[in-house]
Amino acid sequence: MSQKFCKTFTALEKKKIVPVENSLGMIHSIETFGALDGPGLRVVVFFEGCPLRCVYCHNRDMLDMKNYMTISSADLLKMVKKYTPYFGDRGGVTVSGGDPVFQPKFLREFLKLCKENGIHTTIDTSLFTSEKVIDDIVPFADLFMVSLKHFDSGIHKCLTGVPNELIIKNIRYLNKKLLEKSNGSRLWFRYLILPGYTDTRSNLCALIQFLHEMHFEKIELLPYHTFGVYKWKELEIPYVLEGVKSPSERSVRKIRSMLKKEGFSCHCEERV
Repeated sequence: MSQKFCKTFTALEKKKIVPVENSLGMIHSIETFGALDGPGLRVVVFFEGCPLRCVYCHNRDMLDMKNYMTISSADLLKMVKKYTPYFGDRGGVTVSGGDPVFQPKFLREFLKLCKENGIHTTIDTSLFTSEKVIDDIVPFADLFMVSLKHFDSGIHKCLTGVPNELIIKNIRYLNKKLLEKSNGSRLWFRYLILPGYTDTRSNLCALIQFLHEMHFEKIELLPYHTFGVYKWKELEIPYVLEGVKSPSERSVRKIRSMLKKEGFSCHCEERV
């Protein structure tokens, strides 16, 4: 992989990737009537901050700990509860970001309140965290949507700034915990199709092997897009994947078909 694409942390960035253990949450924004981040209609709460720095991040504005509102878990619950009439049998709240595990204490408190109020909870996360954090949130999460950016640790580090060993270890740990929990909590795997990087034969073979070792209810394919590039330009941060195009429909169909032949329930996300 070309070295010009490899992400390295500056001294300032290293300070911004340390998890924040506050009781008050740092929330970047809230999306109502979300239909792409979990089952049914959902309120999507975007947490500020993330321990990764993906070179293609489409929410780059959520990582610098600058523009966010501070809110208590109780007040955030009040905001979410306004939309419960629209959830139906499948909807609920999704915590995303950034990455919600960046604020583990607030995340647990908010999820606990949602659970006490009968609100379905989904966590969208890279799982770059500790086993303790996983233990703390498992009792209050109905669905985990986890992702791994690449199966080669060196390339993963180039794409995100961190190697992949901890993430793989945590996905395995979470998978084991959910099997032991046996209370209906579910696990989905989200896989980014980045042309020339994650769609290579070797990486797809590693993906299939990994999926066979886990118990994922569903695989979501996320075709790479450039919808968030304008945010990088507004922040005056170089976008190193300039020129990389979205995968073709044929390429996405081929990967989807391959996974289905392996016996996996596979869905392709279409963002507009």
